[in-house]
Amino acid sequence: SSVQDEAVGKSTFKECNQIAFYRRQKLLHPGKSWYRALLDSVMLSDENVKFQIIHEENKVLRFFSGRYLRYDAKYQPKDVLTSQYLFDNLILRKENRLFISQKEAGILVMSSVNEDYKLQVTANPFQIELQSKGETVLSMNSNGLLYFEHLQAPPSDRKPTAENEDAASDSSKEEQENLGLWQEKFGSFLDIKAHGPSSVGMDISLHGFDHVYGIPQHTEALLLKNTSDGDAYRLYNLDIFGHKIHDKIGIYGSVPLLLAHKPNRTSGIFWLNSSETLVDISTKAVAEHMPSGSAAESAKQRAVPLTDVRWMSESGIIDVFLLMGPTAFDIFKQFAQLTGTQALPPLFSLGYHQCRWNYEDEQDVKAVDAGFDEHDIPYDVIWLDIEHTDGKRYFTWDKKKFQNPRKMQEHLRKKKRKLVVIVDPHIKVDPTYTLYSQAKDKGYFVKDRNGQDFEGICWPGSSCYLDFTNPEVRRWYGDQFAFKTYKGSTNILFVWNDMNEPSVFKGAELTMQKDAVHYNNWEHREVHNLYGFYQQMATAEGLIRRSSGKERPFVLTRSFFAGSQKYGAVWTGDNTAEWGYLKISIPMLLTISMAGISFCGADVGGFIGDPEPELLVRWYQAGAYQPFFRGHSNMKSKRREPWLFGEKNTQIIREAIRERYVLLPYLYTLFYRAHTAAEPVMRPLWIEFPGKTETFGVENEYMLGNALLVHPVTEREAKAASVLLPGSEEIWYDFRKLKRMEDLGTLKIPVTLENIPVFQRGGTVIPLKTRAGKSTEWMIDISYELHVALDKEACAIGELYLDDGHSFQYLHKKQFLYRKFSFYKNVLSSSCTDESGQYHTTCVVERVIVLGFGQQPTFVTACSKDGKEKEVVFTYDTKTSALTLENLALSVDADWEICI
Repeated sequence: SSVQDEAVGKSTFKECNQIAFYRRQKLLHPGKSWYRALLDSVMLSDENVKFQIIHEENKVLRFFSGRYLRYDAKYQPKDVLTSQYLFDNLILRKENRLFISQKEAGILVMSSVNEDYKLQVTANPFQIELQSKGETVLSMNSNGLLYFEHLQAPPSDRKPTAENEDAASDSSKEEQENLGLWQEKFGSFLDIKAHGPSSVGMDISLHGFDHVYGIPQHTEALLLKNTSDGDAYRLYNLDIFGHKIHDKIGIYGSVPLLLAHKPNRTSGIFWLNSSETLVDISTKAVAEHMPSGSAAESAKQRAVPLTDVRWMSESGIIDVFLLMGPTAFDIFKQFAQLTGTQALPPLFSLGYHQCRWNYEDEQDVKAVDAGFDEHDIPYDVIWLDIEHTDGKRYFTWDKKKFQNPRKMQEHLRKKKRKLVVIVDPHIKVDPTYTLYSQAKDKGYFVKDRNGQDFEGICWPGSSCYLDFTNPEVRRWYGDQFAFKTYKGSTNILFVWNDMNEPSVFKGAELTMQKDAVHYNNWEHREVHNLYGFYQQMATAEGLIRRSSGKERPFVLTRSFFAGSQKYGAVWTGDNTAEWGYLKISIPMLLTISMAGISFCGADVGGFIGDPEPELLVRWYQAGAYQPFFRGHSNMKSKRREPWLFGEKNTQIIREAIRERYVLLPYLYTLFYRAHTAAEPVMRPLWIEFPGKTETFGVENEYMLGNALLVHPVTEREAKAASVLLPGSEEIWYDFRKLKRMEDLGTLKIPVTLENIPVFQRGGTVIPLKTRAGKSTEWMIDISYELHVALDKEACAIGELYLDDGHSFQYLHKKQFLYRKFSFYKNVLSSSCTDESGQYHTTCVVERVIVLGFGQQPTFVTACSKDGKEKEVVFTYDTKTSALTLENLALSVDADWEICI
């Protein structure tokens, strides 16, 4: 849900040039840095390197530590980092330990123990260069844009001297106002800066790179573009209803992680700062001298790309992590060591979710639920938006519309389905509302600059905002989800945190004043991008506690930051029912996925407006192959349950949703990989094909895991799709027709409305269910089918992860099953990937389809570990070269072999 005006006008939000700290930092142009390193101050220990740097003009000293420039009075978003990281600093790892390998006038070189990495510090001007195996990968401050404003007393507190009396002249006041040092105006809003200017910035150059990605969330292309003055990428969480396509303004979430890629290396920069941040990007070709063959031969030059990234934040410290890769998968692991991996979702949450603002009452919920059964369409969760509450008081129910919420949930439970309700961070100002009165008495609301509870307008009218940055508030808030406290809730109720940027309807840029005050007297400007992160953290922890630590939570949040993956799912917010939004959702989701948050999706059909039936069908087909799959629509939109668009469209949507349910074993396994190895579920092609430059900018198709290539149809009345099947050594198969694709490269694939192009990569094994059920819980005992797609060597490999789908037993009691399937020399074998797994299932592998099998076999046998052998029934399709093995009844949790 969002502000119900038609797409909010641009004047509501700032352009970059209306942001004072951006204007101030842009006065510093590339050139010689003002900073000099004091190399005699270097202290090197096993875990760190420290030295001082000094500003040549104002003589202010700064401390440069292993990873950040610090000023102790400034805010650090420590909760973003994992506790493991805080106690097991990456720099401590043996292979990364540094020793001084060279020290001469003005230069200090430190090498890693295995000599893979070298860190060269130049004293004057201060600059750091990071080399890997003799090649410069990154350099810091090479454009001299290191910027650090120190806290100071306001002008009125300073003792008058002849100097600063002159400084108070009119022109100076005007200049101060323009620079926004002590206060900043935007429209009718005034932001008072109690501590004065506190902005930080730095430039980091990426050598040899001209493809950069990341820094969500923007309604933008996959490849980051060069920015021009006044058009930086903005990271500032805002509620922008009907956001424009191709715009660098920040929307609901921010992850300050940037990835750079070239054929032989991927690098990353994680700028850990939760205040408003702007990122400038500039890629250019620079001349590089090539070593000449002999002294007589003049040195040759070649043009190589260089990308300069300038980070500018309103406040905080410079805390930057350079992620060295060298592969994209290494980067994902390194980022996960810092911020955590994706929480393993409960299985139901990977099913289809049906949402609307709003399902009217208990009868409406029952009717929609019955509609899915009547039309034989699987679904797992029905959602209730803000109208289900008593006057927008969260944790309550409208007494007329939802008279017996427990009974309604029991009805859903019998159908093996779940309920999600919305719980927003704003609390209605109403002394008779227990949540409000308790929070007020305890001092749990964010304060305004005068020390009163901050009040803003949101859905309930006048509202106060809980201060989730305070651990005591988070604990108290989490306790509100206890069954005895949250009346009418049961253990099939899960939570949606919306409006948590936070959204303030009549606030500056529709959010909270930056000079509002949080826990420990930190201003809102310091923590803004963390507000939603903290609400989701409190909610997820509350749901875990209500089950005494036994059950996995499900929490969807609109606002997010680095590390939000630890607490649940995110979605792309209030999109519009237009083709362009379906198209842009692909790069948006890929960017969020690369930033560590695998559990992401876009509102199927578009939240705002009414999709034409063809668009709705195409969106279901795309959503079925994306991590979070929810249909959602606005109060003003016409009803759009999947069966309201005529029998033909109902049939196609039913088929798309069923395909999703059949695919769940593969998808759940991918989420286990995301959870344990930080591999994104949905990934751009270049991550799987890092050496193939033709994949680097592809954003109209993607890989789901390493085995499936998905190409959603995003054009109206499309008769064909231009699909790139990458890799000269690869074999690709049509996922539905089971037929090998004759050609590689960019192909024109005919399409009908019935489905979208999906291909299985040769060399992979995909586990599927043999059919879909009414919901995930109905499918527990349905047998499995393996699709074995052979590569050029006639080999294939794949995995299946299985557990109870809802508890933490997989973690605490090793109640999981992790199997490996491999096809080699005409033998398909099932073996155990992780021997510690204790989970047992009665499920069997019923069918195996081998794609690209060269000739009809004479006979096939299956043998289990105990030596029992049986002949296998098979059919061979000479047209497709697909070999189907039937009636196998091979146990999923046992070792076995099929010999062909």
